[in-house]
Amino acid sequence: MKDGVNGVALGVFIFFFLAVTAMGFLAARWRRAADEHTLDEWGLGGRSFGTWVTWFLLGGDLYTAYTFVAVPAAVYAAGAAGFFAVPYTILVYPLIFTFLPRLWSVSHRHGYVTTSDFVRGRFGSKGLSLAVAVTGILATMPYIALQLVGIQAVLDVMGVGGGASSNWFVKDLPLLIAFGVLAAYTYSSGLRAPALIAFVKDTLIYIVIAVAIIYIPIKLGGFDEIFKAAGAKYTAAGAGGLVPAEAGQWTYATLALGSALALFMYPHSVTATLSGRSREVIRRNTTILPLYSLMLGLLALLGFMAIAAGVKVTNGQLAIPQLFENMFPDWFAGVAFAAIGIGALVPAAIMSIAAANLFTRNIYKDFINPAATPRQETRVSKLVSLLVKVGALVFVLTMDKTVAINFQLLGGIWILQTFPSLVGGLFTRWFHRWALLGGWAVGMLYGTIAAYGVASPTQAHFGGSAKDIPGIGEIGYIGLTAFVLNAAVAVVLTFALRALKAPEGVDETSPGDYTADVGDAGVETELPPTTADASH
Repeated sequence: MKDGVNGVALGVFIFFFLAVTAMGFLAARWRRAADEHTLDEWGLGGRSFGTWVTWFLLGGDLYTAYTFVAVPAAVYAAGAAGFFAVPYTILVYPLIFTFLPRLWSVSHRHGYVTTSDFVRGRFGSKGLSLAVAVTGILATMPYIALQLVGIQAVLDVMGVGGGASSNWFVKDLPLLIAFGVLAAYTYSSGLRAPALIAFVKDTLIYIVIAVAIIYIPIKLGGFDEIFKAAGAKYTAAGAGGLVPAEAGQWTYATLALGSALALFMYPHSVTATLSGRSREVIRRNTTILPLYSLMLGLLALLGFMAIAAGVKVTNGQLAIPQLFENMFPDWFAGVAFAAIGIGALVPAAIMSIAAANLFTRNIYKDFINPAATPRQETRVSKLVSLLVKVGALVFVLTMDKTVAINFQLLGGIWILQTFPSLVGGLFTRWFHRWALLGGWAVGMLYGTIAAYGVASPTQAHFGGSAKDIPGIGEIGYIGLTAFVLNAAVAVVLTFALRALKAPEGVDETSPGDYTADVGDAGVETELPPTTADASH
């Protein structure tokens, strides 16, 4: 580890940071609408983004600074088990091809801004809508915090912020500045800011990974030496070498499957999706987004490289930034650090907007001020986006980073429990609204209690996301077990409530809404019904 501040790397980092800051503020003038004071404009970019803007936005949304830092850090610490993120991103794209275009269509037809808007309209239940909204906000908060953790890791390695100074303000000043800039241009430009910045972020990440995957192995003597060093470390640690032990295979598989089901339940994923200008844009994106999975696989290999390079860190999140500083020339280390830092700003902005939209549409408007005007909605959403980021900042500055990571894992367990209401509702109205609410409650309760009972070397509770699967005896992902219980309860209660003829609520959607598109002239059209529409 180099002593002191890496001035060259810091200078390059600041250059890119200032460049994207300027882009963030200028984005307010990009495709400016006649009326900017609506959630469609501020929170969804006017629903006007084409294929490539949406692709970069979704990529910037899903492949974050935390991904850049944490995936190879998991490989660095645990071996091939850390590669679970690769199969889950492969599984997710065929899945979303089936339901995201339907969600875009019905949301476009009815002006839905959030998943909770759709759930309320589909099932006629403000209670179920509120449950989905609260879950989304709770799951998003630690996710935003982890983006700030990614920035802090880079600043630590460059020698600024997070140091040994006893003055907390001096220690965290760089992070506070980054937060202030993020908050300002998100407030000013809404979703247009991260959409524009995502071009820079993803370009930098692809360049850094392409260079790293060629340059670092050459310096380390090739991949044979890298895998040999990694295998020796895992064998010595009793981890069974490069291949996960048989006892961990259920955990690996269920974590990959559960994560795939959960990824597009997150509010920020849906916000980026609904910003697309047509149904066809969404369909195209589900076919080209797997390019990011290729990048993720190469990124995970950096964990093995950090071992072979002899990187020693007490905090695993610093392993990859430290690898870059040790192996790259200072100027290119600055480029790599900028890629990670900007990779935090884009998703943090989208996440805060998504959480704010949920609060505004499904808590403020539904329960506090039903007569709110579009201008009032936009003002409230802007203010809440600031509060969300402040909450994430406080979380990062006052709690141990391991706690932040484990709460994000808990958020994944929670958000998966909205799957039956959202995806189930996109294909069928068979489920009863109260049954879905009951299933959600059971899934949330089981998932939280089970996660509370998981300990780690640093935490007595919420120390992980895997536990014994009831009735099977294998260790698996808690979120997937909770989801199965959720779905089972929803099915049983639906039969019971239908037998009791409980009121089902009004469905404001129609079968044609799920295939609606926008024609070239901006006129709504309907595509031919598909086989999936037979369930309506």
